[in-house]
Amino acid sequence: MHNIHEHIEHITRVEGHGNLVINIQDGKIKELRLDIVEAPRFFEAMLVGRSYEEAVHITSRICGICAVTHTTASLKAIESAFGIVPDEQTVKLRKLMFNGEIIQSHILHLYILAAPDFLGVKSVFPLIKTNEDIVKRAFRLKGLANDLCMIIGGRHIHPCSMVVNGFTNLPKKKDLSLILERFKNTRQDIEETVSLFKNIRLPDFNRKTEYLCLDTEPQYTFYDGAIKSSFDWTIDTKLYRDVIKEFVVNNSTAKFARASTDSYMVGALARINNGFDKLNKRAKEIASELGFTPPSFNPFMNNIAQLIEVVQCVDDTIELIEDVLGEELKARIPIDKDVRIKEGLGVGAVEAPRGTLYHEYEIDEKGIITGANCIIPTAQNLNNIQLDLHALVPMIIDKSKEEIIQTIEMLIRAYDPCISCATHILRVEFEGER
Repeated sequence: MHNIHEHIEHITRVEGHGNLVINIQDGKIKELRLDIVEAPRFFEAMLVGRSYEEAVHITSRICGICAVTHTTASLKAIESAFGIVPDEQTVKLRKLMFNGEIIQSHILHLYILAAPDFLGVKSVFPLIKTNEDIVKRAFRLKGLANDLCMIIGGRHIHPCSMVVNGFTNLPKKKDLSLILERFKNTRQDIEETVSLFKNIRLPDFNRKTEYLCLDTEPQYTFYDGAIKSSFDWTIDTKLYRDVIKEFVVNNSTAKFARASTDSYMVGALARINNGFDKLNKRAKEIASELGFTPPSFNPFMNNIAQLIEVVQCVDDTIELIEDVLGEELKARIPIDKDVRIKEGLGVGAVEAPRGTLYHEYEIDEKGIITGANCIIPTAQNLNNIQLDLHALVPMIIDKSKEEIIQTIEMLIRAYDPCISCATHILRVEFEGER
């Protein structure tokens, strides 16, 4: 058992800047820090003093990958404050956009960020020469999902037609019919994606943790629901502050969080662990094919959970589009009589690709935001990642340097952390090699 000092600066193939310091002496962890060094962005402060109408355009810029979910959480917070309940058509179109965002984000992670680990390369770029079909498949699937968001939201990033209580522009039935056929024709790409990940070997690591997500009956949900814990409790999203406790650590510009215990996990693995019975038939079949049995306490299985959700979203998208095409699309352009401004406090909660996202706004009688709170999925996962590392590192300290680096990075990447949208170079220092 050797002494190891690892210093990973700017972990690769994740969105944003995160460092990891691990110091092991005589088989004992002396130091373990997950440093979040991304510059603070102060979006909550940006909202204060702004009109409610500006909120969605500001908050969608929090993340280019999760712009739909931030926009929707913002809209739901405003609608909650004003006592607005959107009509069924609006909800269906929002759910379609959620499916598109979940698919494109999961495909990005699975193929571009995670797959190189399992295919023995350092990045996706070598695959362009050696496995061109894999790369093309990834971009076909991601492009299809982006196009769905663009047809409904006006743009596939930072949607511009989503507003309080409706849309300023509705998709044309011709465009919906065309993308419906594309989704029906994408089953082969999905099957090949399943075949690719069915053959990967994940590290054997388990640590029991709490899983939190939104839950509603009888559907598998991304759009709404109450907060459900794997520890057998459920609570209304308006009471999220009663169960989710954020706290500050010295080495992070992002807050950490806890719920029933020291940490919890959100994201695809949490959703499937808590809502497996609500998956559609095909998603359950794929789960079985991929060897997934709930509950799974292996964080590396988040990769597999994401793929199961892709299958869920593809089939759900086909059903939803067929449903929408069977109805008359009624223009819903909010005007003064549609939105009654009043003083209030509203909470909007949705499932982003990486987990539960909360937006809370205080709004005065003029429609001006006087207070805001946003809790991002990755921030909720940070403490769980750190505790996973405390459990994992002692199990791998007898491995080679390369295996240690690989396993540590794979664990962090399995969470698909979205610290910010950037990729950097890895530097590792071992004891005695400075």
